[in-house]
Amino acid sequence: MASTAKTPDGNGRSTPRTSAHLVDEIAAAWQRERPGTPVSSIGIVTPLWRLAKLLGDDRRRVLGAAGVDTATLDLLSVLRRGGPPYTLSTRELSRRSLITAGAISQRVARAEREGLVVRRPGEGRPRTVLVELTPAGHDLVESTVDQVLGREAELLQSLSPEQQEQLAGLLRLLLKDAQHRLGDDRISHVGED
Repeated sequence: MASTAKTPDGNGRSTPRTSAHLVDEIAAAWQRERPGTPVSSIGIVTPLWRLAKLLGDDRRRVLGAAGVDTATLDLLSVLRRGGPPYTLSTRELSRRSLITAGAISQRVARAEREGLVVRRPGEGRPRTVLVELTPAGHDLVESTVDQVLGREAELLQSLSPEQQEQLAGLLRLLLKDAQHRLGDDRISHVGED
């Protein structure tokens, strides 16, 4: 898809520039203005940021049409993927969601108000809180997950299955190394802390 930015085509008319062209232009400008500045990351990081934004925005649109927000679907999905009886402790939810206990508490409270989960004390452990998917929560995740994952699969169709597998492997390597170098193994949604 072409960017909305325009560039003269030599005849005084404007033609659309591709995102790849803009990335190359950014790198070239830094090299021109500051020779020796390391620019090799621009061709990878800039498209990753743009893709993350595009994919995140599209996911929010799909979920908005389904009447659910990203955080709620994440909570319900973690419970659903856990298998019957679709119950996990708040500590386990936090671990599997890769977010803080406070964030899980907020998500659970919101989902409970909406009738999508119920909380109850853990047996034999006084401070343990268990969260269980309700039939309404189960129905919502069942009706939504295929919409989200189907849409994302659609957006990846320009890559062959082999290319998708190769890209997934490279991204896992890059993520693991970046987490190690940064000392941060949290994963959150784009734009979240």
